[in-house]
Parts: sequence; structure tokens; C-alpha cells
Amino acid sequence: MAASNHLYRSPYEAYPFLADAPDNLMCDFELLTDRMASEIGLLHALVGDQDIRSDLLKICELVYHMNPTLRTHMTVTADEIAWLLERLTFLQESVEGRCETFVLTQGSERGCQAHLLRVRGKELVRLIYRHMHQGHPVPDTLMDMANLLSGYFFQLALRLNMLDGVDEVPYVSRNYRQNQKD
Repeated sequence: MAASNHLYRSPYEAYPFLADAPDNLMCDFELLTDRMASEIGLLHALVGDQDIRSDLLKICELVYHMNPTLRTHMTVTADEIAWLLERLTFLQESVEGRCETFVLTQGSERGCQAHLLRVRGKELVRLIYRHMHQGHPVPDTLMDMANLLSGYFFQLALRLNMLDGVDEVPYVSRNYRQNQKD
């Protein structure tokens, strides 16, 4: 019996683009941003500081505005990107001296959740590059936004660990040692 080429589409399909062709990365990007926004919501539930909570809600909304960008167009504004850079810079200044080298991604529950979001930002960047390598144009602002998200959540991880009284643990790579002699 020959295999059928018919692609079954459930009438209960959770999202209309789930059956997109495997090399079409638009739905993958949308799912990744949806997951990131959901994880931002989880971190929001763990944070009591009202300023951070407010920032997280705004960032969650921005991630959802990024969501359809590969399929439609970028609606996150230059002002919103500048705001995120401002918040990242604020966090960086607030944790100055806590991280002079690589650190293990450990700490408080909130800090660890922020580290997971940092990685999600990198996953977004990687997926955007894959989309670009396929020959699709991507707004520079989308790439900037994804990279800023990763940086923001790294700095937030350091800040939350600091607020929770957890020290950073330096990490020294065996592969990327400075001044290594061969």
C-alpha cells in the first residue's frame, strides 16, 4: 500500500500556520515569540518589584508585536527599541561589578527564569538569521530587538540574583581560556 501524500489538517488545529512547509520559518518564529511572551508572563508572576513588573508587561507586549513580523511587517517602533535599550542600560548600571567574566546560569528562581529568557532571545536571533540565509529580507530593527531582548534578560538575571542575595558563580571555559598557551 503506497503512502498518501495527503496532509491531514485537523479541524481543531491550534494555529492556522502549523502546517506550513518545513523550510518556512515564519510559524517557528511566531511560536518562539509566543513561548517567550508566555515565559515573560511567568517571570512577571515571580517578581514583586513594581518597576520590573511594569517593564516585563511592556516587553511582553513588544514581543507579541514582533510575533507576525516575518509574515507581515515590523510594528515595534524605534522609540520602543530605544526604551528597551534604556532599560537594559539601567540594569547594566545597577549591577555594575557583579559580572566581570562569564558566569554560570544559576541563582534564584527568578534569576534562572531570566537566564532562560536570555537564551530565548538568542534563539530568536538564530532563527532570524536562518530566515535571512533563505534569502528573505528582515528589518534591521527586528534583529536589533531580538538581540536587545537577550541582553536585557541577562542583565535582569544579574539584577534579580542580586536582589535575592545570590552571588554569581564565575565560569572559566576550558576551551576559551584567556592567554592560553598551546
